Amino acid sequence: MQPLDPEEIRRAVQAALEEDVGGGDATSLATIPEDALARASMRAREPLVVAGLGLAAAAFRQLSAAVEIRELARDGEQVMAGAVLLELRGPARALLTAERVALNFVQRLSGVATLTAQFVDAVKGTHAEILDTRKTTPGWRALEKYAVRCGGGRNHRFGLFDMVLIKDNHLAALRGVSPNPIAEAVKRARAQFPSLKVEVEADTLEQVDQALEAGADMVLLDNMTLVQTRLAVQKCKGRVQTEASGGVSLATVRAIAETGVDFISVGALTHSARAVDVGLDFET
Repeated sequence: MQPLDPEEIRRAVQAALEEDVGGGDATSLATIPEDALARASMRAREPLVVAGLGLAAAAFRQLSAAVEIRELARDGEQVMAGAVLLELRGPARALLTAERVALNFVQRLSGVATLTAQFVDAVKGTHAEILDTRKTTPGWRALEKYAVRCGGGRNHRFGLFDMVLIKDNHLAALRGVSPNPIAEAVKRARAQFPSLKVEVEADTLEQVDQALEAGADMVLLDNMTLVQTRLAVQKCKGRVQTEASGGVSLATVRAIAETGVDFISVGALTHSARAVDVGLDFET
């Protein structure tokens, strides 16, 4: 699993601490002696797949290099309720001030990883792999796509720059061109960005045929019925890979996978994952 870039961690943690701490943690500065020490444990309060521990650790260490951290779980690991993820010891002010930022990272990213793992489990035994999308929290894309990897999913394109994905709105803007918008769009994409993979979104079986004739590398089957998806997969078999998308849920993903599609993209992994319950308990 590709880890997060340390510089990405540093920037994300710094921005989060600046947002939360501002001019200073008024409560801790007013009530906690500067030399006070404390122990605390970060604990899962429900079953989950872990993600974001490196960000949590960085938040504590950025406030004090004296904080000692013992990691008892790893990103990508499935743990049960009650499992201790981190044990911390150090200046009480640093632990208290970084607490919410550290928990926000772990709760949010573990939520994405946990939901991804549920989708991955749902298609186990089929040919299909689960992909994420660009429907991410602004500024958190690298983090949320990392969490998808922690849950066993695969990343689709990171942004608009690393792949050509010709969608319905692109085709609408080319309406009326000859021989058809898909052929013209693929031709232009090959000419402008010859090194990038070209994927075409198809809403109909006719568009699947056009994408194949145009030489697309991959066909995105958007909001097709199971029957249409199965037929499209047969058309593409041995020629290009296929991806299914559109309103995919845990209730429907298995049936979609059983059509033989190569990939299933799920926007809900990042735009609808709930934060899981993780707490930081101080020793009394």
